[in-house]
Amino acid sequence: MRKLGYVAAAAIMLAAACTSVPADTASAAAKPFMPNSLEPSAVAAADEFLWLEDVWGERAIAWVKQQNAKTEAVFKADPRYEPFRQEALAILTAQDRTPTPAFRAEGIDNFWQDANNVRGVWRHTTLDSYRSGAPQWQTVLDIDALSKAENANWIFKGSDCVGPAETRCLVSLSDGGKDAVVVREFDTVTKAFVPGGFNIPEGKHRIDWLDADTLLVATDFGPGTLTESGYPFIVKALKRGQTLSQATEVYRGSAGDGGYGVSPSVYRDGSGKILGVIISRPLDTFRQETWELVDGKPVKLELPERVSVRGMIGFGDQPFTSELVFTIEEPWNLAPGVSYKSGTLLAEPISVLRSGGPVVISTGVPTVFVPTARQSIDEVRVFDTHIVATVYDNVRGRIAIFSGGGEGKGRSPGGWRQEKLTIPENTAVHLGSDSRSSDKLFYTYEGFLTPSTLALADVAAAKADVIRAAPARFDASHHVVEQYEAASKDGAKIPYFVVRPKGAPNPATPTMMFGYGGFQVSYPPVYKPELGKLWLERGGAYVIANIRGGGEFGPAWHQAALKGNRQRAFDDFAAVAADLATRKITSAKHLGIYGRSNGGVLTTVSLTQHPELLGAVVIESPLTDMLRYHELPPGASWMGEYGDPRIPEEAQWIAAYSGYQNIQKGKVYPIPYITTNTRDDRVHPGHARKFAARLQKAGYQALYYENTDGGHSNDSDPILNSERWARHYVYLAQQLGLGAGE
Repeated sequence: MRKLGYVAAAAIMLAAACTSVPADTASAAAKPFMPNSLEPSAVAAADEFLWLEDVWGERAIAWVKQQNAKTEAVFKADPRYEPFRQEALAILTAQDRTPTPAFRAEGIDNFWQDANNVRGVWRHTTLDSYRSGAPQWQTVLDIDALSKAENANWIFKGSDCVGPAETRCLVSLSDGGKDAVVVREFDTVTKAFVPGGFNIPEGKHRIDWLDADTLLVATDFGPGTLTESGYPFIVKALKRGQTLSQATEVYRGSAGDGGYGVSPSVYRDGSGKILGVIISRPLDTFRQETWELVDGKPVKLELPERVSVRGMIGFGDQPFTSELVFTIEEPWNLAPGVSYKSGTLLAEPISVLRSGGPVVISTGVPTVFVPTARQSIDEVRVFDTHIVATVYDNVRGRIAIFSGGGEGKGRSPGGWRQEKLTIPENTAVHLGSDSRSSDKLFYTYEGFLTPSTLALADVAAAKADVIRAAPARFDASHHVVEQYEAASKDGAKIPYFVVRPKGAPNPATPTMMFGYGGFQVSYPPVYKPELGKLWLERGGAYVIANIRGGGEFGPAWHQAALKGNRQRAFDDFAAVAADLATRKITSAKHLGIYGRSNGGVLTTVSLTQHPELLGAVVIESPLTDMLRYHELPPGASWMGEYGDPRIPEEAQWIAAYSGYQNIQKGKVYPIPYITTNTRDDRVHPGHARKFAARLQKAGYQALYYENTDGGHSNDSDPILNSERWARHYVYLAQQLGLGAGE
């Protein structure tokens, strides 16, 4: 099966913070918006802006329109707005961008957007044509034309094609960019949707092809089939011609499950043979049960709850013909004397892992790679006889190819060998599309000041050819990259990168600071063309803070800031901000922070805990009301990260930092810019709306803007994205003193 996914250009998510007073000891005078009780009913009763949670409510939309008009007037009056917008649009629609390749049907797919194809076109060419540098594309599906023909607001969210021919595909279409999609079967030969083909109504589905006429579907099957977070917990086999109500149930979790919903995955070898069918049942954001469908019946696998399944590998006539490839996010004591470190990459015969099956343990057999304290495994691709992984060492990437001994498709037990592809130092590495049948893999590498380079690897030979390097989008000759460490409140060493103008540090340098600090998301060196053109070329600097909660150093780095330890992430970020001032790289007056999604937790907490460290705060698509986040769909899916506000002890942790409740009066806050999207069905727009409204009620100036299209990913079209970036950078330039206008 071949999948074409689409991820639009979007910003990093970031923020900052530090210490706070526990909710039960904070006086009403100091924290006027903290409810007297943390009981959910009391929290709701104390919230004067609940009406802004009504996404399309008449009163709420009127408020949004009023705020948008005021904010647009501020930004569009700035002489920098139009140059910023034009420069961003030129980058986002440039014809010399590298088309992202995806293997399908013995050729290459690409999804392309530009000024003439705003919604985008799904297109196809041969591998030789793609490698030529001037590919001859054939249109598969024009999303602009489809939207016009159907009078719909379609955003392409990818395709999933069944092998071996890979000409029948499930196309996911989103209304305005929402995570929820409609799924329709498409024939790439006739270039039309299949009459009477698979057609799944809008929802947050989990779907995979079992065969050309059968899907495994986890979706909304009617009342009582979704979790509290709005995700499915039942998997059914849907035959061609059946309705959802006629599908056969093959697995059932529970309505009380957490996380993002039960998910089926069908793993095949290069010839299309099924190696195994795995079902992941999330218990919360990070813990799961792992099941295998054996003869149509689910069998539980004896795996740790904190595990990431990476794929399956088959070895023909070997005693164990299929092995599960996975990384563990917690220590695993498999048997007396047999234990594995958190973060380890493993491959184990799946028959051994089946509950009630034969127990065959041999020390050293499953271990593929064991990271050190400053290393982590990021992306993984599994081939018939090889495993490819990106390995980060002190936030610098490389690619490792692991292969076994023996001849042909066999290998000797425990014989994993490691080879490396040549990658420049100090770069981020990303694995792209792969062809298991040909052992081919696309990958890219990039640096803060170095555009992305696309290469094609022959995995079996452990060699690669550069296909093309993206052109530079800004003049990088005036900046340098440095890496430092800051000591956090508890003494932990927090690494961070600085991209700044050459020469001696200058505390008057306008500087943007990024971070995330959650969900095991890492921030390695990346090339950000819009930032470079709009910000660096005008003399600005930026910082990436690799704070705890991320995945830069593996699961332990993430888990150090989970739930009741969340404050560590905020302390880390504040420590970096203070260290920048100490080193005279910038100063509070000229330091702005930018956080998106979970990064919005970081930015709002930074604003309320450490306003003295900041000169500007961009808060995009944020979580702000952490005492009610579980009430705003799909917030309950993140309780494994933040905790459950309905549990008194956990409500205390959360109340101690929740930005919405910790706004104070009479403080000196930098003017924040708060923005979100009406169609964001991942992080509810009520978070951003309420935070802006409460700041304004408390007497503070707060700029607010809400897009209608784009969803959480901001992937509706490049024109809207160019306007979005213009607003961001005009705000930051105004607040931090970048340039005097143009």
